[in-house]
Formats: sequence, structure tokens, C-alpha cells
Amino acid sequence: MREYPVHAERWHALADGRRVLIRPVRAEDENAERAFFGALDPESRRLRFLKAVGTLSGRLVHAFTHVDYAERMAFVCEAEEGGARRLVGEARYAAIPGTRSCDFGIVIADAWHRSGIAGLLMAALIDYARAQGFETMEGVVLAENRRMLRFVRALGFEVRPMPGDPTVRYVVKVLRSTSSASAASAGAISTG
Repeated sequence: MREYPVHAERWHALADGRRVLIRPVRAEDENAERAFFGALDPESRRLRFLKAVGTLSGRLVHAFTHVDYAERMAFVCEAEEGGARRLVGEARYAAIPGTRSCDFGIVIADAWHRSGIAGLLMAALIDYARAQGFETMEGVVLAENRRMLRFVRALGFEVRPMPGDPTVRYVVKVLRSTSSASAASAGAISTG
């Protein structure tokens, strides 16, 4: 496993004046990750995992927080609320074996939708994946999740039907060599 990439940490001021830290996930985030997913509305968990999900297993929480910072990466958004810091969003990718592509996922705390953090998280994730040499980023989104489909389109993802399954859409983005393009487009996005 690579060393924690401290250079990838960034503080951001949101349009509403709140400040958040976008940073790589750490192994010691297990409890924060468990609390973050536990606080999500069941519908938000269903949209993220494409099926109904209760509490996350200890094994999954461990996998989510113990990444190698290359083939598997996750960025979290940390905010101060009530005098304590907590996770309010995360975006992650995992390499697809035998390819130069990675699969991504993102979820935002329900109270933080439309705050702008989804765009910040995806800009960090896209730039990092590009720097690791990935050529494409892809994912599967429920067809009913129109907000997510609008969001990824705004980030430059192509949305395609999934052959044989009308309930989901396949989304893919070619990762170009200019990192400023994704950051600029993410800054204009308020969904999330």
C-alpha cells in the first residue's frame, strides 16, 4: 500500500460560506464511515448500491477505508457540524482488472445535497484517477436516478442504455490529460 497522499487534501469554501475538507480516506475512518452510511436515508443507500442495503458489514467498511491509493481510491468530504467533524460525502473508484478503466461510486449525506460537494469530490476523484493513468471512468446508475444522470452528464460522462436491463444506465467518461477541465466543470455544478 502506498503512503497516505497528504498532497491531495484540499479545503474548500462552499457558496453558502461553509468550509469543507476534501481528502483521501484513511484506515482510521472506519467509525466515521460507518456513521456516515448509517445516517443516510434508506433511499439514498438504495440509489448508491442499486439495491436496498441496511447497515454496512464490518468487512465492507474495512474495504472502504483501507484503500491502496492507486488501484482503489476514495475521497471523503469532512465538515464541522455542532463542534465535531464528520463525513458528509464520499466518492471512490476501483480499478477494473485487466483494463485501464475504473468503476466509480459517489454518495452525499442527505442534508448536504445541492451544496456543491459532489462536484468537488468528483473533481478530486477524476483528477486523481487521471494521474494514476486510468483512461476511462465508468459506472452504473439506476435509470430512475435522474439527478445523478444529469450530474454525470454535466461532468462529461456519456450515458448509454445497458443492454438487456432497462432499469440501469451505463455511464463512461474518457479521462483526458488536462486536469483543469474536470475542476472547471465541477465548480459549475451544485448538485450533490
